[in-house]
Amino acid sequence: MGDEQRRFGEFVGVRRHGDETVGTVAELVLDRPKAMNAVSSDMARSIGAACEALAGDRDVRVVVVTSSNERAFCVGADLKERNSFSDAELVRQRPVARAAYTGVLDLPMPTIAAVHGFALGGGFELALACDLIVADETAVVGLPEVSVGVIPGGGGTQLLPRRVGAARAAELIFSARRVAAAEAGGIGLVDQVVGAGQDRDEALALAARIAANSPVGLRAAKRALRLGHGLDLRAGLEVEDAAWRSVAFSGDRAEGVAAFNEKRAPRWPGE
Repeated sequence: MGDEQRRFGEFVGVRRHGDETVGTVAELVLDRPKAMNAVSSDMARSIGAACEALAGDRDVRVVVVTSSNERAFCVGADLKERNSFSDAELVRQRPVARAAYTGVLDLPMPTIAAVHGFALGGGFELALACDLIVADETAVVGLPEVSVGVIPGGGGTQLLPRRVGAARAAELIFSARRVAAAEAGGIGLVDQVVGAGQDRDEALALAARIAANSPVGLRAAKRALRLGHGLDLRAGLEVEDAAWRSVAFSGDRAEGVAAFNEKRAPRWPGE
């Protein structure tokens, strides 16, 4: 697939793969390799800005979050920067940091993290904010924040138990331990474990398969999955019904039914 690139500040890039025929996949690249993608204030602003642009791009069907550093997906917050902050500066920086994590979490299209090497603290929280995590066999993940006197602040205390259950999440957060790829795959911290160096290729291939489907359907399905999680069954079914109604009379539904009956590939209008 061809690609085009756009920079968001010094530390984040977005590459676009594919076209309207196969579906556009956007690759959000964490690109602060000298710091193993430690999230500084500048990098957090760039992640937030990139996510804001992607969220408003109706051509993008799937987002894949990747890293330009060979040894790490992201090692979390930039603790060297944090060490220089006064209390007042830390308070002012908090909304900037939160916007980066919620930016990924709130993307309306399916989102995949391609993880290798270290994904720790805020780095793992960026992955947890995605819908799916593809990790290679070098991956080491964890939320070690209590070992430095804080707690996960990028969604970890809420996202991790939704993945692995309350007790397992408590053990991982309280112990601050790091989890290697094999165990991470076994307990559901990541969704797929692949060979070393294959995480990006496998995540992009998965994204391409997803992107072949209706963009209207994908966004509605994600909305139903996210909003319905944790609700009782009847409330969840109402969320699903609302999402179904949002697509039932769309151009994508009409095209999907027509393509099926005409035995051809659909040409999604995306509306």
